[in-house]
Amino acid sequence: MKHRIVVLGAGYAGAFAAGSLARRLSPADTAITVVNAVPDFVERMRLHQLAAGQDVAFRKLTDVFAGTGVGLRLARVTGVDAERRTVAVTGEDGDGHLTYDTLLYTLGSSVAHHGVPGAAEHAFDVTGRSSALRLRERLAGLGAGGTVLVVGEGLTGIETATEFAESRPDLSVTLAARGELGAWLSPKARRHLRRAFDRLGITVHEHTAVAAVGPARAIAADGTSFPADVTVWAAGFVVHPIAAAGGLEVDGTGRIVVDRTMRSVSHADVYAAGDCAYAIGENGRPLPMSCASAGFTNMQATASIIARLTGGEIPSVGLKYYGNHISLGRRDAIFQMVDEDVRSKSWYLGGRTAARLKAGVLKGAASGIAHPTFGMPKRRRRLVTAPDGATTSEGATAEAVS
Repeated sequence: MKHRIVVLGAGYAGAFAAGSLARRLSPADTAITVVNAVPDFVERMRLHQLAAGQDVAFRKLTDVFAGTGVGLRLARVTGVDAERRTVAVTGEDGDGHLTYDTLLYTLGSSVAHHGVPGAAEHAFDVTGRSSALRLRERLAGLGAGGTVLVVGEGLTGIETATEFAESRPDLSVTLAARGELGAWLSPKARRHLRRAFDRLGITVHEHTAVAAVGPARAIAADGTSFPADVTVWAAGFVVHPIAAAGGLEVDGTGRIVVDRTMRSVSHADVYAAGDCAYAIGENGRPLPMSCASAGFTNMQATASIIARLTGGEIPSVGLKYYGNHISLGRRDAIFQMVDEDVRSKSWYLGGRTAARLKAGVLKGAASGIAHPTFGMPKRRRRLVTAPDGATTSEGATAEAVS
């Protein structure tokens, strides 16, 4: 019987991981299945562009995995039973269960409303394609002078506000920030950010916590009312409680607690990568939810899985957070490096050069996922062992190689 590897989620972490596993493991020994709710690979880092009305192409996952041997199950994950090693799914083919020998959990994150009244009912977000498309349709229906309020001064909030202001200069765009805009940036980068906001005509309300959202306005904690035809919620992310409900050990936010190899500390046949993994970086701090973290953790997870199944030595992928790359529309950006304590360095890159660099990063990430068979070896590695006594391709059992 082949060793069954199930990958949950086909975002940046999951899609790339599935391709990497297919490149390195022999199909004679392994059966790789990817479970994803939608049929396309969605470039989450470009969803604010999609919402702004720009053309953003989506690649079919069937095309991505064509010729790789990776199976695709279009379904939504509804549960994980870590003791029975099963995944519950629902989709067009009805409800069902998948059994795994190794699970790679990369379901990512979604918008966090933090219990703010009306936020879930009335605010839009850009954390998924369907929600970005709803926002796109709503913005398209706004005439000149329409008002847009973006809640949140993090990377998503900044990129969303600047993208909308540049793409729709006829709209009035406002950003509500709980603290100081760009407080984590170096002084020079912060000035660059404020100049960009001024150039694009974005109004900023600092030290403003939004306490409620209505259909045509938002109310701050101090009672101030902000009229808004559209409110966009960009005030944080949250992971789905599926992992916790399935018996996996999670941190206080619901992320799966993993060791240095991205292996669950509670279940040896489960690995996690991306936003849903609580991984400690080389600086001793948890890696933040970001595309960069998804890249490092998925590389470590796939390398660990391959090594353990084939009897190799597990390599150590660097788990560092190098900095923030913030788009400010299509022609401007900020690349801010950070030190080991995640404090901004004095040096930063801004302007068109930074924008071209960001565009290159996005293109490279999409290209890597779109061509999962690139560099596929002629002879892929056979399984010689499996995690913690699981049955190998030869029908024997073996202890894990740690």
